[in-house]
Amino acid sequence: MTLLIHKQAEEFGLQVEVEEKKVASFNGINEHIFDEGVFEVSNINAFGQSYRDYNAESERQKSVEEFYRVQHINQTYDYVTKMRKEYGKLNKIEMSIWDCCELLNDVVDDSDPDLDEPQIEHLLQTAEAIRKDYPNEDWLHLTGLIHDLGKVLLHPSFGELPQWAVVGDTFPLGCAFNESIVHHKYFKDNPDINNIIYNTKNGVYEQGCGLNKVVMSWGHDDYMYLVAKENGTTLPYAALFVIRYHSFYALHKSGAYTHLMNEDDKENIKWLNIFNKYDLYSKSNVRIDVEKVKPYYLSLIQKYFPKKLRW
Repeated sequence: MTLLIHKQAEEFGLQVEVEEKKVASFNGINEHIFDEGVFEVSNINAFGQSYRDYNAESERQKSVEEFYRVQHINQTYDYVTKMRKEYGKLNKIEMSIWDCCELLNDVVDDSDPDLDEPQIEHLLQTAEAIRKDYPNEDWLHLTGLIHDLGKVLLHPSFGELPQWAVVGDTFPLGCAFNESIVHHKYFKDNPDINNIIYNTKNGVYEQGCGLNKVVMSWGHDDYMYLVAKENGTTLPYAALFVIRYHSFYALHKSGAYTHLMNEDDKENIKWLNIFNKYDLYSKSNVRIDVEKVKPYYLSLIQKYFPKKLRW
């Protein structure tokens, strides 16, 4: 099926008109999606600036740039391989999805130039915005709620990893760093820059190999993907794709690294493009009544996840 959506990112105006959308049918997802609401898109973030403006003059922007300087130096192919092996054991703690949501009350993302509210606020803002426009796609509502749960890696129970190892835009390791990656200049001090193989377009990969075979920078995206997958979630694969690559802005905003995608990726990225506007443009200081919406999301968690998960 042909996906009918409005152009993303820079082309958004103040409002996105809602219409019937026909979407690829796979993994049990509805073939036809009918939207009944209108998602209001603001051009201004919680700080009164444009979204994802990494050049705006502010104290927040200075700290964000410093974050990316440290991240770009320390995220290496070997480091990510080590972290996936360690955290892939899922032996830190056992708890429910909702308990994890509440744990994020203590977390603020230092890489985010658009928001400094506790993360649970962003999760509910995203989920509720999706729910309004896609009322019949409950799997997508739940994906909005859980997409950032991997940020619990910042919590002491999970090793209290540094911010650069948990949040921020993600990017492939083992191949050349594309110039579209935010604050690309700081990769000059990354040890991988000295590896001849890693500095070619394909690097250690083959063209069209599929993103599943690509080593991504370590953080909350890949960790939550591992948690959901290894705990036997019944969410469709499109949800796992969204969780794993929602911070891969070089791909879904700039079109970089498409040469590594396979046919499955090309289908799934349609859902990621739909999700992205809600993830990015729903960030605001508008509060969600947690107790009012909690029963609905608890029912979705029960539908798609076991009662307790290994983390």
